[in-house]
Amino acid sequence: MKLIVNWVLSAVSLMIVAHLISGFEVASFTSALFAAVVIGLVNATIGFILKLVTLPITFLTFGVFWFVINAIMLELAAAFVPGFVIRGFMPAFLGAIVLSIVNLFMRALGKSVTEPRR
Repeated sequence: MKLIVNWVLSAVSLMIVAHLISGFEVASFTSALFAAVVIGLVNATIGFILKLVTLPITFLTFGVFWFVINAIMLELAAAFVPGFVIRGFMPAFLGAIVLSIVNLFMRALGKSVTEPRR
């Protein structure tokens, strides 16, 4: 249940970012669901390796370089998902920042939905 809620919330986050960032486009909710899976897989594999390799640069930039890596991962995912288009690096970079913020709020929402009441 928790996995499905997180997956749907990630797709909703992508739809929100698409409405906020020009050049960051998601054609449908189905495309957003598929993109959420691909982004997760890309981040778990290539993204992890890139973040590990660029750790010194990340320290020097106080973590800002991770947004560059996340932007590259978003562009890579967009190359594989029909209906998910990012038109250039700047929309990908801004999208990575906004997506991080939106995901932060969505994770908090998802936590309140999946945890039992006390």
